[in-house]
Amino acid sequence: MKVLIATDGSEYSQSAVEEYCRMFAEMGNSEVKIISVYENVFPIAGEPFAMSGEYYQEIEDSAKAQAEAFAAKAAEEISRNFPNVDSTIEVKKGSPEREILETAQEWNADLIVVGSHGRGFWGRILVGSTSNAILHHAPCSVLVIRRKGESS
Repeated sequence: MKVLIATDGSEYSQSAVEEYCRMFAEMGNSEVKIISVYENVFPIAGEPFAMSGEYYQEIEDSAKAQAEAFAAKAAEEISRNFPNVDSTIEVKKGSPEREILETAQEWNADLIVVGSHGRGFWGRILVGSTSNAILHHAPCSVLVIRRKGESS
């Protein structure tokens, strides 16, 4: 089974990794790919408040490093629970839902594991939901993990 685990470093993503480890503890012969996506940095204001290109590069480099750290932490958790399973890490830049869906399609994933963000109905309407977009557009099964005590 090919399992794609998406993480953004949040407590919701961490819960998803932990729950995956608990639920699939007995499963062997799995391939696990952990993906973390950081978004593009866009200029906020024009002249006279414009910031230098170097500043934007620093922000992007920081976002990439943070995404790499999130993915590495998830990989460490997987390795600790599944010493015989090799996990790979992929860090991408772009829209999280688009990059996760494209990776699942290209890699022929059997399952995508994501954490629920914890927003209610109005939060999903106003802000959107990566897990909701993945759930409705994925080329495979999706497991959305809620944190204990979380309501919709």
